[in-house]
Amino acid sequence: MDRRDFVRISSLMGAGMLLTLNGVPLHAAEGNGFLQQIAKSSLNDRVLVLIQLHGGNDGLNMVIPINQYGLYYNLRPNIAIAQSGSRQYITLDSSLPANKQVGLHPDMTGTKAMYDNGHLAIVQNVSYENMNGSHFRSRDVWFMGGDYNEYFNSGWMGRYFEHYYPDYPIGYPNPTVPDPLALEIGTGVSLAFHREQGIPAGLSIQNPDAFYNLINSVGADPPVNFPPTHAGDEIEYIMQIEKQSNNYAQRLKDVYNAGANSGVVYPDLYPYIAPSGALHNPLAPQLKIISRLLSGGIGTKIFLCRIGGFDTHANQVINSNTSMGSHAALLYHISSAVKAFYDDLISLGLADRVLTMTFSEFGRRAASNASYGTDHGNAAPMMIYGTCLNPGVYGENPDLQNLQNGNIPLQYDYRQVFSSVVKDWFQAPDAAIEHVKFEDFISNRVDYIQCKELSTSEFFKENLWMRCYPNPANASVNITYMMQKEATVHIEIKDISGRTVGKISNAPGVPGEHAVNFDLSRYSNGTYIVTLMTNETVTLTEKVILSR
Repeated sequence: MDRRDFVRISSLMGAGMLLTLNGVPLHAAEGNGFLQQIAKSSLNDRVLVLIQLHGGNDGLNMVIPINQYGLYYNLRPNIAIAQSGSRQYITLDSSLPANKQVGLHPDMTGTKAMYDNGHLAIVQNVSYENMNGSHFRSRDVWFMGGDYNEYFNSGWMGRYFEHYYPDYPIGYPNPTVPDPLALEIGTGVSLAFHREQGIPAGLSIQNPDAFYNLINSVGADPPVNFPPTHAGDEIEYIMQIEKQSNNYAQRLKDVYNAGANSGVVYPDLYPYIAPSGALHNPLAPQLKIISRLLSGGIGTKIFLCRIGGFDTHANQVINSNTSMGSHAALLYHISSAVKAFYDDLISLGLADRVLTMTFSEFGRRAASNASYGTDHGNAAPMMIYGTCLNPGVYGENPDLQNLQNGNIPLQYDYRQVFSSVVKDWFQAPDAAIEHVKFEDFISNRVDYIQCKELSTSEFFKENLWMRCYPNPANASVNITYMMQKEATVHIEIKDISGRTVGKISNAPGVPGEHAVNFDLSRYSNGTYIVTLMTNETVTLTEKVILSR
C-alpha cells in the first residue's frame, strides 16, 4: 500500500463511503481521523542520508579495477594500491564477472563487511554530460538536478519537498509535521534544499544543543519593515530563515535529548600514517548525531553530511607507502563511520528506514601527477549503504584503454542514481517525480532498491498499527491504533528509566480503529515509552516527549 492508496481511501471516506482494508472496516471519519493523518504524512518513514565527498574523490583508488590492474598501475605507479602484501586491495567479491571484479582500498574493511552482509551497492562511473571540472559548478549541477547547461534556482531535494509542502514555511512546524524537512550537518544550507521560491526547505546545524544555544543567544528584535530594494529583499530573506530556525530550535533540542545512541563506539583516529589534519574522523560525529535524532523520534526526511579534503592534487599518499596518507584516511573515515552508524541503527531497530549514499562533484584523472596526487577528472563510483538494497556492483569497470582526454567517461548520469531514491525509496508518485524534474530518468534508473513496494506490513506490524499524538505532548497523549484481527490489547506507559507509570488493560481489541487517551499532566517533562501488546506476542513501541 502506498501513499496514493491512502489519499484515494481518504477522499472516498470524505464522501461518506464505507471501505475495507485487508478486511478491516474503515468508516468515514472527521478531518483529524486516523487514516487522514496517515495520508497527510510523508510518503513513508524512510530516510535518506547523503554524504558529500567535498573536493572530487579519486574513485580509482577507492574502487580498484582488478581486471585491468596492469593498466591501472601503469597510469599511476606513484599512488597505486598494491595487489599483494599486507596493504593490498581488498577483493570485494570473487564471484562477480571479470568486468566487475573490483578491489576496495585496504582501509575500507568496514565497507567490505557491509557488502558481505548484503548492505552495500557500488554504482560505477557516475557523472553528467560535459562535466567541466569546476568544483562550484559541478556541485551546483549535482544539487540542482539538471544538465550541465541548465541553471535552476532550486535543488532537486527542495523541489521534492515543495511538492508535498507547497505552503512551506507558512504553518510549519505543526503537530503533524513538527520537524525540519531536511537537515544539513554543518554551517550552510546548500542549493540542494532550495525551493523555486522562498527560503530553503532545510536547516543547517552543527549539533542540536549548539543550535539551540545560538538561537537563544540572539536577543535583538527583528525588523518589521524592509526597504523596497534588493538589500531589503536580502534582509527579509535572512530574517525568514532566522524565524524558521527559531521555530525548530526547541524541538530539535527536545528530540536530541530524548534520543540515545546504542553502545556502538564510533571511530575517531585513523590508525595509520597520514597528515595530522587528516587523522580525526569528521564524519563519525555527524552520523552519530543523526542516529540519535532518529532514536529520539525526529521526522526529518533527508540529512546531508560533508567530509572535505578530496581535492588531492598533491600528497594524496605518503611516498613510502601508497596505501596510506590523506586520501587513505578519508576512505577509512567514511568506511568505519558508516559501518558504526549502521551497527548503531541496527541496535536501535532503525536500520531498515535509512539509506545512505556517497557522492562527489567529480572524480580524478586516471593518471597521477608528479606530486603524488591526481587532478580533476570526470566519472567516479558512488557507494550506497543500507539494509534494503540489491547489493552488488552496478556498471562495469572503467575501460582504462579508452579514456576521454585522460578521464574516465560516465556510464550513469547521476540522476539515474538519485531518481531511484525518489521513485523506489521514497515511493513518490509521478507528479512528484515531474516536480523534481527526474521524469526522463525513471525508465533507466539504477535498480538498487530492494524494498520497492510499500506493503501493508510497513504500516501494520502483523496485526496492528499504532500512532501517538500530539508528540511532543503537553498534558495528555492520544494512542490511536488499528487492529486487523481480534486480540487482547494491553498498553503500558513507562518513563525513560523503564519504570511503569501507567497501564491500560481494557483497551478495545476488536478489528478496526480505536483511540484511548492517557493523562500525563501529573508527570514531569521528559521521554515516555508507550508499549502496545496484543495476545502478549506482538509489541509496538513509540516514544512520546512530554514538554510543557
